Amino acid sequence: MTYTVIYERGPSSWGAYVPDLPGVISVGESQAEVAKLIQEAIEFHLDGLREEGLPIPLPASFAGAIQIDTAA
Repeated sequence: MTYTVIYERGPSSWGAYVPDLPGVISVGESQAEVAKLIQEAIEFHLDGLREEGLPIPLPASFAGAIQIDTAA
């Protein structure tokens, strides 16, 4: 499965979250670090759901980009 991950750069760190898995978040010093940590967080969360016999949420979110002309 492929889950959408939203990455956000802050003043001194990076954050990431998964819209389809509420509460699955991560913070790191670089985009590469936060990408590794969010993958681990997703895997940990899904393992916990399996152990509890709960359903695995199917990915439903996607990210898009909209270009805005700021000269107007």
